[in-house]
Amino acid sequence: MKHRFISKRYWNSIATAMGESSSHLAEYDDVINFSLGDPDITTDARIIKAAFEDAMNGHTHYTDFFGDNELRQEICKYFDEEYSHKLKIEECMITTSGCHAMWLVLEAILDDGDEVIIHEPYFTPYPQQIQLTRGVPVILETYESENFQVDPDRLRGLITNRTKAIVINTPNNPTGTCFSEATMKAIAAIAKEYDLLVIADDIYTKFSYEAPFIPMMTLEGMRERTITIGSFSKDYAMTGWRIGYVLAPDFIIQTIKDINENNVFTAPSVSQRAALHALRHRDAIQPPMIEEYKKRINYAYDRICGIPGMSVLPPRGSLYLFVNIKATGLSSAEVAKRVLEEAHVLVLPGNAFGACGEGYVRMAMTVSVEKMAEAFDRIEKMTLFQKK
Repeated sequence: MKHRFISKRYWNSIATAMGESSSHLAEYDDVINFSLGDPDITTDARIIKAAFEDAMNGHTHYTDFFGDNELRQEICKYFDEEYSHKLKIEECMITTSGCHAMWLVLEAILDDGDEVIIHEPYFTPYPQQIQLTRGVPVILETYESENFQVDPDRLRGLITNRTKAIVINTPNNPTGTCFSEATMKAIAAIAKEYDLLVIADDIYTKFSYEAPFIPMMTLEGMRERTITIGSFSKDYAMTGWRIGYVLAPDFIIQTIKDINENNVFTAPSVSQRAALHALRHRDAIQPPMIEEYKKRINYAYDRICGIPGMSVLPPRGSLYLFVNIKATGLSSAEVAKRVLEEAHVLVLPGNAFGACGEGYVRMAMTVSVEKMAEAFDRIEKMTLFQKK
């Protein structure tokens, strides 16, 4: 809104369909929520219990400004065990969520007017996060016909003298795509050719269904030019704990730490202890959770394939299906509105994720199969999705 007491940067609304989705939950008392990617699975009791015990034992104070040292060491150990990639503790910092990590990274690396390439459809906050740090978002379009993979030639064509970094997100929110090894190597080659940074927003690493996840920083020559953002929100069902981390060359970590002293100081100590216990119990906690999401996403895929006017690529990764609704002849916002009003199912319109998302809706598989069955039964009864 326009007001003399509000920064002119925010006089025009910056609200998004994602940010406003929760307000729609109160419109009907039987809404089934496919909108936000907040798992219905509660954080594992072993994590909660151990974090509570740590709090009772005094872990309620500021931690080291870089983060709890035990947690940082455990993250380094994790990458050694999972990917045979050795990190120094000086290359790791704990943040208050993955979104906070992204802001800190952009604030640390961008000069005014620097350009950051993001592949579209994209995680909704990216453009504004870049603009908040005085950068310029540059859109790289991807398409369903190409499995939403990054096209190297289109990427190369966007690079200018002001390009500073490329953001990648795989497994992807919202499309669910997983970049192939060839795509990853092509992006790496371009980053090296033009001396660019790659910011790897690695939020859904355990939800790569077709092939094992490949961290960008493990590719040849990419360690020194990759900044990795990690989070415990999805891989461990810990969205409310607000805990993430950054992996980067030590001089970048030092800069991020200095910035954060003037922002939130340190991440919550109890949340950091919870993250530590999540890592230590991951072999027991993660497999059944991942299997549950695979079951859900495969069920949803089968149901969508049977609904006229809807289509979707086979599940590849993440918690999402990016459903093509172009056959309805309506916009993504119109379809999302009708699905809510007529079926009482809340989905996000694809244009919330950039112009390439028009003609799609995103569905988050964060409710039980039983609730999903009810949701798709309701959608199937809509006149919009009857056979013509």
